[in-house]
Amino acid sequence: MNKTILKLLAFSTLIFIVGCGKANNSNTKLITDKDKEVLRYLKEVEWPKAYAEQDTLLLDRILGEDFKMIDHSGNWYSKKDELDWIKKNSTNNDSFNYEIKRFEILDNGTAVICGTGHILKDSVKSIYQSSNVLVKREGKWKAVLSHVSGFKNIEEEE
Repeated sequence: MNKTILKLLAFSTLIFIVGCGKANNSNTKLITDKDKEVLRYLKEVEWPKAYAEQDTLLLDRILGEDFKMIDHSGNWYSKKDELDWIKKNSTNNDSFNYEIKRFEILDNGTAVICGTGHILKDSVKSIYQSSNVLVKREGKWKAVLSHVSGFKNIEEEE
């Protein structure tokens, strides 16, 4: 009986050591030095490009399957809704740029990007505020939440 207990103890110890080793090996660095550059490019270049060119393939790559958007009126939209919207609506802006005001990458693979969108269309300047949450999944960043608010024409304030 002592041999059985010793074998069981040895086996349990081996399982514990192997289990700890796997946890340590699978806990590789989730965030890399390049992530900030990748996210900045995604938010400042690729995301606006998807809307400007009505590129549903690019937007599909950016948005996670669980993506939700809340617009300036408080309406909720899914990834499918957003893809359908850009198919039917061209932006036709003269220019657009996104000014990042908050940019954080958390150790758990979550990024928060907030800022102001600047639009020029037919000599009318407009701005809006947005906040975006992205999650790193299988090495790729996916947007899971966007909230847009405060859309206004600048001339109205002057």
